[in-house]
Amino acid sequence: MAETTVIRNAAWIIAWDEAARSHRFLRDADLAFEGDRIVQVGGRYEGPAAREIDGRDRLVSPGLVNIHSHPTSEPMNKGILDELGSPRLYMSSLYEFMPLFRPDEVGRTACVEVALSELLQSGVTTLVDLSIAFDGWLDMLETSGLRAVAAPMYRSGRWFTRNGHVVEYELDERAGRQAMEEALAVVDRAEAHPSGRLSGMVAPAQIDTCTEGLIRDSFAAARERNVPMQIHAAQSVVEFHEITRRHGRTPVEWLDDLGVLAKGAIIGHGIFLNDHPWVHWPQGRDFDRLRESGVAVAHCPTVFQRRGIAMRTVGRYLRAGIRIGIGTDTYPHNMLEELRHALINSRLMSGDPYDLRTSHVFDAATIGGAAILGRDDIGRLAPGAKADLFLADVSHPAMRPVRDPLRSLIYVAAERAVRDVFVDGRHVVEDGRARAFDIADATERLEAAQRRAEKAFAKLDFAGRSHTEASPLSYPLA
Repeated sequence: MAETTVIRNAAWIIAWDEAARSHRFLRDADLAFEGDRIVQVGGRYEGPAAREIDGRDRLVSPGLVNIHSHPTSEPMNKGILDELGSPRLYMSSLYEFMPLFRPDEVGRTACVEVALSELLQSGVTTLVDLSIAFDGWLDMLETSGLRAVAAPMYRSGRWFTRNGHVVEYELDERAGRQAMEEALAVVDRAEAHPSGRLSGMVAPAQIDTCTEGLIRDSFAAARERNVPMQIHAAQSVVEFHEITRRHGRTPVEWLDDLGVLAKGAIIGHGIFLNDHPWVHWPQGRDFDRLRESGVAVAHCPTVFQRRGIAMRTVGRYLRAGIRIGIGTDTYPHNMLEELRHALINSRLMSGDPYDLRTSHVFDAATIGGAAILGRDDIGRLAPGAKADLFLADVSHPAMRPVRDPLRSLIYVAAERAVRDVFVDGRHVVEDGRARAFDIADATERLEAAQRRAEKAFAKLDFAGRSHTEASPLSYPLA
């Protein structure tokens, strides 16, 4: 029989109220889970328990559901892309810089270990990992302890720039088809993984790097497997203009034309709709199409705010009934900081502090993300739900004074207060540290990989710049 763990006398519990279909705070109550399932939330647990955890200084929260992340590359970009965009490509860094600064195989492993550790330590228990598949990927996800959705990205070709102001594309339909078949084989392996914590997602990479047939067939393959599909779309002005140039349609309109703007599909990032002032396409009705279709949007504010870009607005999308989930598209892979940035950016864009509330963004990161993934057994603390949860220390100075522990956590303390994380009832973060990886060793390897990438930068750059010319240090070296 599975052992029972009891969190005794928890100061605060974010419990699921099924009658109200909402989270609710409980005070000074117990939470118990047996094996991978929660058996009691609230009251006093009177049954036998193999382990008791003192909850008197703890907030017990459902684990966070992250629906968009890139662990294989983003940790490498720290210190490089913080203040870097392409002035002649509408400030995106996607086309001129990101293809030039990538880890080698050794660095990729370090990237993944660092990113997965950061995710766990910020309360993430379910992760959609949008990576290019590599040998040992599923094994690393399984080792991490996360509930992971493997989304192997593929595309028909690449983008590049020869001059920093024109983006060009090399598309190969046959190569895209082969890449899709290889990715689908990984999706099938994830779905059949013996751990029970891994699943798959179909992931044609970007709307502008995939042909019409590849996108249509990807969605058909997702439906055949009863898994979601995610594609990057409406994520840059460059992409918006490219799709309108090719098809005379906005990215959202074109996806609708292809029949993939529908429930079961996820758009990352869905920012540049026709009514966005940067694109001026007044005759479209992208927002209404999103609302009517049932499609979901993966919102990752941090990576865009660095370029002066923000969704307009998260509150507007949610009020219209557009399904929003939260992701970590960049470093740090800190889900709690993403929630904070979503709240602040939405208010900045709207000029209204009531545009988006803490409960709205927390719902998006828990029950909202779970629903987008087709699950009702994660993202909530209720009997019968998976034992995916985290404990935050409400006595931490950054949490005090504790009037509303969720606001203290999101607006101030973030991952510093997260002490323990459980996935499927397994203890995966203990005393603030992910147990699966040696984070100190991984960061050493990551830094060495970054030095190697710096040396290769000038050889890859169309202008032959060094990394310090492209992205100068905050102050010059004396």
